[in-house]
Amino acid sequence: MTMSDNHLQVDVAIIGAGPAGLAAATELRKRGIKSIIILERESEAGGIPRHCGHPPFGMREFYRVLTGPKYAARLVEQATNAGAKILTRHSVTCILPHGELEVATPNGMINIAAKRVLIATGVREKPRSARLVTGTRPQGITTTGALQSMIYLKGLIPFKRPVIVGTELVSFSAIMTAFKGGIKPVAMIEKNNRITARHPCELIASFKHVPIYFNTELETIVGTSKVEGVNVTHNGESRMIDCDGVIFTGNFTPEVSLARLSHLKIDPASGGLEIDQFARCSDPAYFAAGNILRPVETAGWSYREGRTVGALIADDLENNLPTNEPEIFCKCEAPIKLVVPQRIIPGQSGGFNKLQLRVTRAVKGKMIIEDDHGIIWQKNMSVIPERRILIPLSSLDLKEGTKILKFYFKE
Repeated sequence: MTMSDNHLQVDVAIIGAGPAGLAAATELRKRGIKSIIILERESEAGGIPRHCGHPPFGMREFYRVLTGPKYAARLVEQATNAGAKILTRHSVTCILPHGELEVATPNGMINIAAKRVLIATGVREKPRSARLVTGTRPQGITTTGALQSMIYLKGLIPFKRPVIVGTELVSFSAIMTAFKGGIKPVAMIEKNNRITARHPCELIASFKHVPIYFNTELETIVGTSKVEGVNVTHNGESRMIDCDGVIFTGNFTPEVSLARLSHLKIDPASGGLEIDQFARCSDPAYFAAGNILRPVETAGWSYREGRTVGALIADDLENNLPTNEPEIFCKCEAPIKLVVPQRIIPGQSGGFNKLQLRVTRAVKGKMIIEDDHGIIWQKNMSVIPERRILIPLSSLDLKEGTKILKFYFKE
């Protein structure tokens, strides 16, 4: 690592000090890569788990059950002990070609030249505005992440009897966070006929006596200075739920606001960065890992993916990755929501050895993968939203000259 005036040169710069970024840094140091910096815009490293003051975290990584903050602290300790340097309150303001970064620091702007850059900025929940929910704009409306910050980090109690919108894994985390702050949610509402999270997450709501209303959608929020209730549609009929707050949960989108201002390609299907199976972005000096690739995976998944991509970056610095040509592009059709990675280099092993897919609705039928010449893979399956579908790349007979793989369901 070298520094001259306001210009820093490093082997690898990592944007984001969450599980993926910290794990990648640890792996890079284990592989002998010397100068690694992690750029974190917040005042403390650890990512989203730092805000989750409840278990379970760390069972696969550390073989014990940890709360989110303790898990985050272990990841930070692991990376720093390995020799990675974490720079908090450092916000990347511009991503330029070939690993050049502009960074705002507490002491002013600096430029960083990195041989490789890993982008691991994670995801964010969609707020009310992005969900097009009408009504007044009173106090008492938040997302899970904001609620966790208020309760665990700031000791604030924004309401006492909120409604939780959504039933993703993070929605049940919202219940646990609420009860930690002495808050008792009056209901969870879900537009589908079952929870989005896996069984037995619904038992958390049952144990805490929080009713779940299925086939229910939020229409309007009622209140002047504070939330007084919500109007919902339940099985086609309108009704009002009395409450003093609304927690919007889940409905994640990759945090690509920085990348959108850059030259890097964004995948319109996933909303995240477009990569090949070696996690390389459209500019091969940049890699991506964690939830910036797709919404949304667990902290443990992001950690393991970070380690994988850290090893791939080390391979690339040692000139052990193949060139990114020729490439086969993946294209999905509804109800398939996304495919990651979006680009495949045929005839290569290593990297992401499985394609990950998601669907927008429950679907039962035959999933088909078709190349320029016809069907190369098919399988009967029944899948629901927010469940990962994994297809081994080794199971695909990729023919020379193929340009596009098309993924679709025949119901």
